[in-house]
Amino acid sequence: MPANPSLLVRHPTLLLTLSLRRFSLSSPSRPSPTFTLLTAYCCSSSSTANSNDNARSGRSGSLSSIPAHDFVQKIDVNPPKGTRDFPPEDMRLRNWLFNHFREVSQMFAFEEVDFPVLESEALFIRKAGEEIRDQLYCFEDRGNRRVALRPELTPSLARLVIQKGKSLSLPLKWFAVGQCWRYERMTRGRRREHYQWNMDIIGVPDVTAEAELISSIVTFFKRIGITASDVGFKVSSRKVLQEVLRCYSIPNELFGKVCIIIDKIEKLPIDEIKKELRSAELSDEAIEELLQVLSVKSLAKLEEKLGAAGEAVSDLQQLFSLAEKFGYSEWIQFDASVVRGLAYYTGIVFEGFDREGKLRAICGGGRYDRLLSTFGGEDIPACGFGFGDAVILELLKEKGLIPEVGQQVENIVCALDTDLQGAAASVATILREKGQSVDLVLENKPLKWVFKRAARINARRLILVGSSEWEKGEVSVKNLSSGEQYQIEVDRLE
Repeated sequence: MPANPSLLVRHPTLLLTLSLRRFSLSSPSRPSPTFTLLTAYCCSSSSTANSNDNARSGRSGSLSSIPAHDFVQKIDVNPPKGTRDFPPEDMRLRNWLFNHFREVSQMFAFEEVDFPVLESEALFIRKAGEEIRDQLYCFEDRGNRRVALRPELTPSLARLVIQKGKSLSLPLKWFAVGQCWRYERMTRGRRREHYQWNMDIIGVPDVTAEAELISSIVTFFKRIGITASDVGFKVSSRKVLQEVLRCYSIPNELFGKVCIIIDKIEKLPIDEIKKELRSAELSDEAIEELLQVLSVKSLAKLEEKLGAAGEAVSDLQQLFSLAEKFGYSEWIQFDASVVRGLAYYTGIVFEGFDREGKLRAICGGGRYDRLLSTFGGEDIPACGFGFGDAVILELLKEKGLIPEVGQQVENIVCALDTDLQGAAASVATILREKGQSVDLVLENKPLKWVFKRAARINARRLILVGSSEWEKGEVSVKNLSSGEQYQIEVDRLE
């Protein structure tokens, strides 16, 4: 092969030359592998004519006709910052995780739904001050419509519920596993592109719905080896803040803004939090009282502050009572500072957290009874949670719980002679029609190579198609676990 081969591609109006250069992935002079391309250029009418003449005369394109001023453009083969490729080994791990998401959801009798990745921008523009507003991947399409890549799934769910209207039979128990996009600062477990598992219950006003959702997450954790000593849930209610603000005659329209500020309490210095609360028109007295309440870590102390008659205390007491019945009391704890940063939450809110404090929130959710009316629909009681794939994988790595998810194939079929490749294909087809996975060796390979291949893909058995056996309508079978070998008629293969 020449040292610098090129591939010439013809087009009626374009002449494209691809320069195929060798490179080493391990070369210290290259920080990341790149492909080298010579750019496409438009030919003049005379060039096009000459090209057509060459085509008619049977001549192939000549490299000498390519202008010398073409320049080389290096393409970075890494994915865009904050996104991921999923080669087979990573895809197997992702499928393992997603299968657990789906299996747990189905154990709790939830039905799967999905929505477009591309939505109207207006679906996600709610309250000024929400981080999500500034993290949208948004643009104007060719129809002059403002659209965005979805940063979360709940608004899409609300849109679908409104769309279906009276045809829906409540309550709804729906789940989704979908890709989401947020342009945000990346940290460990936080990417600009991630997949999210959502479970939502629509049409149940009682706290039993939140208790059921937390139970499903605990069930998921137990399935993958995570315990209550690894992860906990901080639980509170937006109604706690409402009751404090009501005491100081703070208008309801400021409630969402205050919640968004309070959600930053672990990210910003307390003086900065106070400054933002003052800018939201809270008095110093109200701020001090609010911060005192937010420091409360037990329901008993909350009851001392707010009294037992309020909805906030009543809802939380019911939830903790249900947690005992569900069997996950050791997983949850009260923390008044949890408010969640999205403006649409109205009642119970919760966050899953890493007890060692090394990771960001693992999951979070709560009640959003008034979300539908913000889109012009009729409000229906609702609650749900979102659970990202990136953080839980980081936690599994931290705990040494990432499973070995190798490729698994039931059969590897190999022809012992080139002339028997068609026969091997017939054997593979018979097995595939019976629902079995088959890796058919497509080239004439030595047995040493075949055995190595079988080990790499975790094949259960090796089926060899040889001349003498095939003449009798048989094949040789080797059980790769037990070492047992035998011959069997093709029609009896199972």
